Amino acid sequence: MTQEHDRYFEYLMRRSRLGHAYRRHVLYPRLVKRLRGRLLDVGCGIGDMLAFRPDSVGVDINERTVAYCRERGHEAHVMQPDRLPFDVASFDSVLLDNVLEHIAQPAPLLAEVHRVLAAGGRLLVGVPGVRGWHSDPDHKVFYDQATLVERLHGAGFMPAELFHMPLFRSAWLSERVRQYCIYGAFDRP
Repeated sequence: MTQEHDRYFEYLMRRSRLGHAYRRHVLYPRLVKRLRGRLLDVGCGIGDMLAFRPDSVGVDINERTVAYCRERGHEAHVMQPDRLPFDVASFDSVLLDNVLEHIAQPAPLLAEVHRVLAAGGRLLVGVPGVRGWHSDPDHKVFYDQATLVERLHGAGFMPAELFHMPLFRSAWLSERVRQYCIYGAFDRP
């Protein structure tokens, strides 16, 4: 697993300046407006959201990325698959940004998210469009708007809002722009 973690860490570190600028100046400001209170970033990677939104907490299965986040001064924890190392109702918001599509059977992780998210809390999920989904051989499940809402509703979350990044809903962008994503904001009753 260490070699796989090292490869993924190196992949994340190869991000372009344009990609970093897009996340920092376009994507994250739009995401943060939909988040509430204390945030858990599941699959935090190298901590870009943790750097953007201070006092957030990250968690990842990749020990190398968690160590990197900690070196940068962020609170990050290693998690076991489908097990979040936090108490019940520990967070007001949870972010799963480009995570869900990597999991063949997401029900156990979504149950954990439900457990650690406080009542009235917000889950924000981002999944790639067509081009992004095809760009990573580790992707296991493709989500369109309908399947995303169905999956999250089945896990006990109520849809609040759907939006698309970088601009708007577009089949053309979905097929041509790797960064194109569908985002869903879901509330925990």
